[in-house]
Amino acid sequence: MAHRQLDITVPDLTGKLAVVTGASDGVGLVLATRLAAAGAEVIMPVRNGRKGEAAITTIKQRYASAAVSLRDLDLSRLDSVTALGERLRDEGRPIHVLVNNAGVMVPPARQVTAEGFELQFGSNHLGHFALVANLLPLLRAGRARVTSQISMSANENAINWDDLNWERGYHPRRAYSQSKIAFGLFGLELHRRSEALGWGITSNLSHPGVAPTSLLAARPEMGRTRDAAGLRLIRALSRTGFLAGTVENAALPALLAATSPAASGARLYGPSGLRNLSGPPAEQTIYSRLCGADDAARVWQISENLTGTAFPAMPSSSDRRVSG
Repeated sequence: MAHRQLDITVPDLTGKLAVVTGASDGVGLVLATRLAAAGAEVIMPVRNGRKGEAAITTIKQRYASAAVSLRDLDLSRLDSVTALGERLRDEGRPIHVLVNNAGVMVPPARQVTAEGFELQFGSNHLGHFALVANLLPLLRAGRARVTSQISMSANENAINWDDLNWERGYHPRRAYSQSKIAFGLFGLELHRRSEALGWGITSNLSHPGVAPTSLLAARPEMGRTRDAAGLRLIRALSRTGFLAGTVENAALPALLAATSPAASGARLYGPSGLRNLSGPPAEQTIYSRLCGADDAARVWQISENLTGTAFPAMPSSSDRRVSG
């Protein structure tokens, strides 16, 4: 069975500046390539400079005139996030598109970030939270579209409020779900606060469905010495055409959310096929775990406290009491 290659029309992005995390391979590389092809200048903050250079070579081989460049970023280190924010603020250029795409998935044993946060919660959510806080002036100046890449796992399990760092009874998959639920709540709350405070930022969510990306590939530094069984199955199903979830197709929901004039804030975009595993990108119902405004405000306050970052406060009439 042959793959059905899907696509969307990307508007002309000439003169726009886009930032894509996790752009050195997989979905992120596809996103950076498509944004550059549409005329945007693309900044690719990466942890691994060698992979980043290879990604730029790949883009340039397809689009010789593509305006793409690297910056250093390790989302598991808040000092790295702060350094990137300072550098981009010093450059002083408004950001028009930010795709928070980078992530780590289910290390078999509990690992922590430089600040001691559980790795998935710290990298997938807190790192991006701090990044948006650091880039806020540039995002406001560009009236940016901010798209945060969550996962179908955000529709599973729950936030472990009493043990956010999973110091008692680490469970890789539940910890991953928590990171994506928190990240999704943040993305929706960002749009609420932007509307309330007049930031001009449009914030929405996307998920890629199921595709043979590198998230479950061998990562010796994470204690995974070979590709996870789930990835081997996904690759097999993708090869047969049973899943339309190629990496190129999996990038389309985020691409639609980040660029389409029809995409709105406080919305979720993902594949529209069977069980939303693959298929053409479309708006989807917000997951039940992401619908609680009180949970979103709570995640926001906790994230400010943990990362030591601060966004402008909500107006007193709209303020909500939260507990950490």
